[in-house]
Formats: sequence, structure tokens, C-alpha cells
Amino acid sequence: MTTAVANDRLLKRFDKWDADGNGVLEWKDFEQEAGKIAQNFGKRTDSPEAQALREAFRSLFDHLTLTSGAPSNGPLTRDQFMSVTGSLIFEGGEADFNRALGPVVKGIIGLCDKNADGQINAGEFEAWLGGIGVDRSKAQEAFRKVDTDDDGELSLDELLAAVRKYHFGELDVELLG
Repeated sequence: MTTAVANDRLLKRFDKWDADGNGVLEWKDFEQEAGKIAQNFGKRTDSPEAQALREAFRSLFDHLTLTSGAPSNGPLTRDQFMSVTGSLIFEGGEADFNRALGPVVKGIIGLCDKNADGQINAGEFEAWLGGIGVDRSKAQEAFRKVDTDDDGELSLDELLAAVRKYHFGELDVELLG
């Protein structure tokens, strides 16, 4: 893992979440991302699953602004985002990372977990990739990489570990779009 890879991926994340391209992250950017993901899953933005994802993004946005010292409702500059997310990845440890990103991952699980067992199977994972706008063609290979216990299901812990490994540059499976 290199800091350069992590920084590149965080910059990509910033640019993706900056929906209006104004160079700062605002709550409306996060709200739009949650709505877009829900719609990609065929959910209305007022559905309970979409609302849970929206609240998860709200929690993440609040965490980022509070930790960075930005005003409570933003905006969050690129430098502030890079600083707070870099600290989250490199200094905060797994528990801090999971506390910040866990609700978003859990919210996406809620959108694609068709059998409501809290686990993501291979078909649901393929839908996950499509829902976040990632190419589905490599879903089977990606699923095998993320399914670290080889049980044919992805748990919240496995998915969070994969998101973290992605940002560390240890895994090329993007799970947040």
C-alpha cells in the first residue's frame, strides 16, 4: 500500500461525491449520491431503504465535517476532505473506519439484500455493483476476492474490510461507486 494510491482513490471519491462540481462537498452532494444509489436499485427515494441510506450518508457527512473543523452543514473543501479521510484511513484504525463507513455499507446492504438475511450473496453482489454504477462484468471475480471466509456470502464485516482494503490500495474492488 502506498499513500499515493490511497490519495488517488480519495481524490476520485471526492470528485465523484462533488455532484455539482463546485469543488466542495455539501450535504446536498451526499443526499444526491444516496438518492442516485437508491434509484439505481429501483427504490423510490422515499422508501424506507432509501431513507436509511440517506441517513447513513448524513451520518458520514456530519462525521467528516465535525472531524475536519468545517461548519456543521459544510461545505467541506478538498483539502479538508483529504485530511480527515486520510486520518480516518491511516491513523484512526479499523474501529474508527467502521464507525464512519459502516452505516453507509449497511444502508447499501439494505437496498440489495433481497432475502433480508443480512448477508450478500453473489447475485445480490452483482446488483450492488450495478447499483453503485460499477461495471458488473467482473462481479464473480470481485465476489471471490471479498468473500474472505469462502462461505458464499458477504457479511457487513467482510464488506467493510473490502472498502478499507480498497482505500489502502490492497484490493481493486470498488464498493462505494
